[in-house]
Amino acid sequence: MNRALVLFSRALRLRCPACGAGRLFASWFTMRARCPICELALEREEGYFLGAMLINLVVAELLFAAGLVLVIVATWPTPPWDALWIGSIAGMILAPLALYPFSKTTWLALDLLVRPVQPEETDRARDRSQDPGHSLPRW
Repeated sequence: MNRALVLFSRALRLRCPACGAGRLFASWFTMRARCPICELALEREEGYFLGAMLINLVVAELLFAAGLVLVIVATWPTPPWDALWIGSIAGMILAPLALYPFSKTTWLALDLLVRPVQPEETDRARDRSQDPGHSLPRW
């Protein structure tokens, strides 16, 4: 449980879940290929961040549903339907954008919890990729 807390607290600070030191984003929407400190390959396999997209979608929809229910309950019997309609559209556009980097680092933390870093994901893979005559296999 302690390891999970460490991984997710690092992820929510947008740091590398593996080492806790590296800043993983060059900008809000641009994730680096590797952690600048521990050299962990952040996309651990092809299509890796599909789970991050799922996290982003689910959290955005849960925030929408919770906000909708709270506003309706707080303003019942005359909820502001027009404001809810406009606010819902704005929220469903802005929430995924705001959650974007957090969903990627959270997915990486979850994956590292289940499947810890392997040596070939850091040092050997980096050494092989620097050799121009050798290409990494694509499984």
